[in-house]
Amino acid sequence: MLQERMEPDWLDAFQTVLAQCGVTPGDTVAVLCESQSRPILVELARLAASRLHAQAFVVQVNTPPAQAGLPVIRSTGACRSLAGLAPVVSALAASTLVVDCTVEGLMHAPELPDILRGGARVIYVSNEHPETLCRLLPSTSLEHSVKEHIKRLRGARLMRVTSPWGSDLKIDLQGAVVGGNWGVTARPGTLTHWPGGLVLAFPRAGSVHGTLVLAEGDVNLTFKRYLERALTLRIVDDHIETIEGDGLDAELMRSYMAAWGDRAAYAVSHVGYGLNPAARWDSLAMLDKRDFNGTELRAFAGNFLYSTGANEVAGRYTLGHFDLPMRSCTVQLDGEVVVRDGQVA
Repeated sequence: MLQERMEPDWLDAFQTVLAQCGVTPGDTVAVLCESQSRPILVELARLAASRLHAQAFVVQVNTPPAQAGLPVIRSTGACRSLAGLAPVVSALAASTLVVDCTVEGLMHAPELPDILRGGARVIYVSNEHPETLCRLLPSTSLEHSVKEHIKRLRGARLMRVTSPWGSDLKIDLQGAVVGGNWGVTARPGTLTHWPGGLVLAFPRAGSVHGTLVLAEGDVNLTFKRYLERALTLRIVDDHIETIEGDGLDAELMRSYMAAWGDRAAYAVSHVGYGLNPAARWDSLAMLDKRDFNGTELRAFAGNFLYSTGANEVAGRYTLGHFDLPMRSCTVQLDGEVVVRDGQVA
């Protein structure tokens, strides 16, 4: 297990990222955390903002208790800690920058639109060990790559995903909401997350059909484990109809999805692919689970990311969520290959 004592290079990394987010002397920087946030990240954010001569303050709210009768909630991107706290939301909205150190992040939190409408920009610092964040600093080349692929994804009508193992999935991109990030933002009213380096589409309802085969070595980030035996997902009208496989990986997935008692938990949330050449597929093998949140594996270059759960574009809301980065896939946009056999084309 890695220790979490303050290190100079960690603080330098946070200062670099906040400077890239446009923090200047006199700006107001709110560091948002909750009772179960990683303390070292909160302290690094506060000290980095102070180094830049910003007016930094920490807002800590309570982590909501576990909900009786429900499975463990993980990887939703929807922090529940701000519910009913309008004064806190107002303070965040009035800030220049919000450094989001909550466990799940504000990306899909219902309070986020109010914060962004106030003019604040938000950077979610993924709940990773600082060593991971230092390895994955944003770069100009990554920004250019993500922006280019956002344009290609927005201009496409159809995404097709195939693999040597039998995957063949089609996603109608008409009406989808497309985005991506490279780890920093300096524009008011926007959000990013660090680490970054991927592009995503949230398809409208009724857009996803086909088969996905998750092979040995693909990743279930909700469980923080590599698959040891292949499983097959049959997807009809956005929803996983069957999870085929006789190993532990398939059994765990069937159990967790069924536990929600919610058909929306089986539906697609978002699809996309990674572009970050510094992110590594094998990093999960090197870290204890408590030191790892998984953003790196969502972003490693050439992975196809299929996610289930809430999708506001399709009008579906659920707490169940899977992020499933897959290797060796080929991704086509209107017939043009953007990822070939797990390598960015």
